[in-house]
Amino acid sequence: MGPPFRSMRLAAIQMCSGKDVDRNLDRALALVNRAAEEGADVVALPENFALMGSDRERAQFVQDLDGAVLKELGRVARERSLLLLAGTVLERSRDEADPRPYNTSVLFDRQGSPIAVYRKMHLFDVSLTDGVSYRESESVRPGDEPVVAFVEGVGFGLSICYDLRFPELYRLLAFRGARVVFVPSAFTVETGKDHWMSLIRARAIENQVYIVAPAQFGTHESGRVTYGHSVIVDPWGTVLAQAPQKESVLWADADFGYQDEIRSRVPVAKHVRNRIFSLLQAAPEREAG
Repeated sequence: MGPPFRSMRLAAIQMCSGKDVDRNLDRALALVNRAAEEGADVVALPENFALMGSDRERAQFVQDLDGAVLKELGRVARERSLLLLAGTVLERSRDEADPRPYNTSVLFDRQGSPIAVYRKMHLFDVSLTDGVSYRESESVRPGDEPVVAFVEGVGFGLSICYDLRFPELYRLLAFRGARVVFVPSAFTVETGKDHWMSLIRARAIENQVYIVAPAQFGTHESGRVTYGHSVIVDPWGTVLAQAPQKESVLWADADFGYQDEIRSRVPVAKHVRNRIFSLLQAAPEREAG
């Protein structure tokens, strides 16, 4: 059975966040308000929307889930009657044995209440061909629980950036009822130019979901350069909206009747062989990795 209504207006926000948290938050709130004025029901901010700095700088801005930044987003969600995704913030860990924070997304409902919290599961530990290495796990601890939140009859799946490379996560989100999946990101230019759109479209097509992927773009004060190209893709893999390389709000309408039609015509969920998942779980780590 589908949602009680047939469509929602989805919006993704593209930012070039810097080191000034207050300025970043002011820009984020202004862009959320612009999305609301364009009729958005659902608005998503990018990864690290409140601070794009070095690991040391970001570590000084670790938040609790009731911290000031998230309270402000809850307020605007309530005032604008929006479903609002706080891209990611660094969430304080209560584990004294491992004080690394989580990289966390929070989804607010139209009353401004946090209804879903997702802690990034896959951490970006890579060495790129340009000689640059990233070791997210040195400063961030991984989450361990996939999250789907049901709001107004619609399942929203949560994921973050590097998660895109792990299709089993998105299959599980779809199995759990996701119709829309968020991918707040801060992709590198090197990986983005070759992989971003291919991965986004693949996750949408194979799971027949809408993908809302708000991203960081441009050269940040820390010197890091991110790819941008925020995008909204439909369950057929069609790009409904894509941001230019500037601060942007993009939107598209999710048609759940159309989604049901796609799922009926090409019923991949019925054709999945669950045996694959048991084999994957039993595979030696070196083969799976």
